[in-house]
Amino acid sequence: MADTRFYNNRGPFTLAEVAEICAAELVDASKAQISVHEIKMMPKAGEGDICFFYDKKMKEAAKEMKATACVTTEEFLPLVPDGVAALVAKNPQEAYRLLNLKMYAEPEPQRKIAATAVVAPTAKIGKNCYIGEYSVIEDGVELGDDCLIGHHVVIAHGCKIGNRCRIDSGAMVSHTIMGDDCFIYSGAQIGNDGFGFIMGPNGHKKLPQIGRVILGNDVEVCANACIDRGALDDTVIGDGCRVDNLVQVAHNCHIGRGCVLVSQTGIAGSCEFGDFVVCAGQAGVADHIHIGTGAQIGAQGGVMRDIPVGEVVWGTPAVPIKQAMKQIATLQKLASSGKKS
Repeated sequence: MADTRFYNNRGPFTLAEVAEICAAELVDASKAQISVHEIKMMPKAGEGDICFFYDKKMKEAAKEMKATACVTTEEFLPLVPDGVAALVAKNPQEAYRLLNLKMYAEPEPQRKIAATAVVAPTAKIGKNCYIGEYSVIEDGVELGDDCLIGHHVVIAHGCKIGNRCRIDSGAMVSHTIMGDDCFIYSGAQIGNDGFGFIMGPNGHKKLPQIGRVILGNDVEVCANACIDRGALDDTVIGDGCRVDNLVQVAHNCHIGRGCVLVSQTGIAGSCEFGDFVVCAGQAGVADHIHIGTGAQIGAQGGVMRDIPVGEVVWGTPAVPIKQAMKQIATLQKLASSGKKS
């Protein structure tokens, strides 16, 4: 249940309205005018609540379901108890997303520039924007329409931010061209110097980092993630990417569309990712690696060679998943035989 201190509840909704929102079919049309007020997890849902049932692990829990209504699949429909109004959706996860967006909303600040914010005279601020307390918008910044800039945000000189972007409190953006509908979470650092040095016996001399960061449309960069600008070429994050908390993307990387980089993933410089690549938690990728479209890297996988299109790898060094499992099985057999001897 959403806490109304943090989210506004726009319900109730009739089951007829829920069916329309979720692109679902209400099994018993006579229940169309019954209302639901909250979305809750199945075990906690009661009278006036709606739940979602699409995980086979919840089959036993479904027997005790006490919600007023449940959105489920054709497969699980027979498991919904009598007395619970059932709605059938082809994609119940998408149905949940749509109903959640309709029912709950974060309170939005009044669209204004806070008195303590510092906005340079040469900055261009779009229509209907909010800029929070103590934020700094430097010279030459272009901020699109309908943007939300939190408190203590810094957008450094020359950056261009698209329409409907949200940059949460404490984030810093420099040397960046950002598309529309991006969401930068608190503490994220975008556009800092890449980690480039000439190493020598008398010390390490910094290489100038004169590239940019290019973020596509609908990119999310979560809390305390870091995306470095390029040394000479740009660092590019494609449309629709999701960059989780504490991820590091080094200079000159080119990340394709729809990639998912899960928490604590580290990608060294000048890597190239195809579209829809997934890096699970704590994956590491060495520099100048090419990873093909649709490839997946398992948790804590260490990538030291190019990965072909669609391949799933795991382990350090990362190898195809079946090979990795065979290696583990072989080690377990060796360990067991050693104990017996």
